[in-house]
Amino acid sequence: MTSLSSVRAPACFRAFFLVALLAGLAACSTPLRSGVIPHTPPPASLPAGPYLIQAGDELEIRFFHTPEQNVTLPVRPDGMISLPLANEVQAAGRTAEELRLDLVQRYSRELAKPEIAVLVRSFTGYQVHVGGEVGRPGVLELTGARTVLQAVFEAQGFLPTASPRDAIVVRARPDQSYEIVPVDLEAVLAGTDARGNLMLRPYDVVYVPPSTIANVNKWVDQYLRKNIFINFTYRIDSPND
Repeated sequence: MTSLSSVRAPACFRAFFLVALLAGLAACSTPLRSGVIPHTPPPASLPAGPYLIQAGDELEIRFFHTPEQNVTLPVRPDGMISLPLANEVQAAGRTAEELRLDLVQRYSRELAKPEIAVLVRSFTGYQVHVGGEVGRPGVLELTGARTVLQAVFEAQGFLPTASPRDAIVVRARPDQSYEIVPVDLEAVLAGTDARGNLMLRPYDVVYVPPSTIANVNKWVDQYLRKNIFINFTYRIDSPND
């Protein structure tokens, strides 16, 4: 008795399968394009940009001529810090230099030519998400600058099903839209083009998609073996069959 696993599918089904398989291949191999969500023009370039202070960061404020006023303090959840003579100061959302200039202006009312330095001692809010075909997808707590490739390696690297050349970074923009930035990590690893190894910003999302072969295998499994409740083998007949 012939088992179901060796029954050849009828010619009409084989034709359907071929068309569907080609459509699946085309969908899987469609290249990712850069763009902005929603419709806003992308910038000419994507610099890493200076770090913006966040709630929970620890700041060290140094006064060069009056060191007795030096202080180390955290940024409160409301983004503010409290300093003698300056009272409440907005820190979150600013660079260290922007905060320094504000403090110099405030203390100029009390001190003669104040020289102040602002140092970010710890980065408690620096998080990125790494997803897709990596060993351990999830949120990474980063305590310093990281590139895309470093974040992938911290997520235990690429799976065999990954397509590093089609990786993307989803990045929030000041207008609360999101930008999709293609990053060719295959070229980075090959040493032919390092431009894709961007410096990450807080709350960036790194996504590594599956390869075309992985997508086809998943498609065959989901749409054929699971939706057609038989096991079968198939072949594409040549004109001479």
